[in-house]
Amino acid sequence: MSLRRRTALRVLLTPPALLAGGAAGERLARWSGRPPAPAGSLRVDVGSAVLHLVRRGGGVGRGGGGADGPVVVLEAGSGETSASFARVLQRWDLPAPVVAYDRAGYGRSTASALARTGANVVAELREALRRSGAEPPYVLVGHSMGGLFVREFAAAHPAEVAGLVLVDARPEDDARRTAELLRTAGPAAQPSWRLLAALAETGALRTLAPVLLGASVPADARAEFLDVTASPAYFRAREQEAAAIGATEDRVRGQFLGDLPVAVVARGVAQDYAAAGIDAATGRRLEEVWQDGQRRLLGLSRRTRSTVATGSGHLVPRERPDAVLDAVRWVLDEIGRTPAPSALADPPRR
Repeated sequence: MSLRRRTALRVLLTPPALLAGGAAGERLARWSGRPPAPAGSLRVDVGSAVLHLVRRGGGVGRGGGGADGPVVVLEAGSGETSASFARVLQRWDLPAPVVAYDRAGYGRSTASALARTGANVVAELREALRRSGAEPPYVLVGHSMGGLFVREFAAAHPAEVAGLVLVDARPEDDARRTAELLRTAGPAAQPSWRLLAALAETGALRTLAPVLLGASVPADARAEFLDVTASPAYFRAREQEAAAIGATEDRVRGQFLGDLPVAVVARGVAQDYAAAGIDAATGRRLEEVWQDGQRRLLGLSRRTRSTVATGSGHLVPRERPDAVLDAVRWVLDEIGRTPAPSALADPPRR
């Protein structure tokens, strides 16, 4: 029996009094350990949810498209919050305002009354930007699953998007091309959101974090995750997003953005598929499909640029924030907002 199943059984068989005690201890741990909101934070009511935004740089609140350039918007991947871009924000030296945020149900944002479809994610982000004073045009930066969301934003509101940066972004055909490989490999099943929520509420997730979270939440980010993010609303939103992502893939499949500047940043280190119970041969094939998908993203526009974030795995914003900044700088330059960038750490491959 797997560790996850043994853990589930322990939770289900634990006497209610002990569970209550664990829950009380977990609430105390979150209250005492919860870090303050980062500088530049604000909360914006968009009707269906209250979203947490982090703003840096000049011009935010005075509208985009002015002397400070378009507003750069950072969209995190599945299970990730604005904290995943913390190192990008810390190094922000570009002459453009930047906004990171937590999707509804994630981090410091409340749960949404709307289904977690790509269309609703885009609508809530767009409303939050407008209500916070961050007017278009936008340069949208999407990491992993967030890459699909920013592409849907560009499809739905093309006049408001000045450029895209796709950071090891999920290609729209990844699920189709890997379905048979994953079915044959039989990777370990992920626990349900209800189980993870129960583990979080009773304190078991905090105790077993190194095993249950593994590489999905880096060790230096676990305290923030456990004290701020890990809630029933988070696990529910994450599972619902994953279930609805197929519809978003369908809406952006075959997308062409004309002359819109599009920068693609691919990871330089292969995913650790063995950690998910996938054999080495299948893992190599899955990585080939993913990297081919990164190259295919270059067909989105006539103005594209590709770099590899050498030394970084999938979590590029954490591991190579400079690669993200260089890609944004290139897009800003392409739309005439900044002088030509200095030599890149990873030379572009056209």
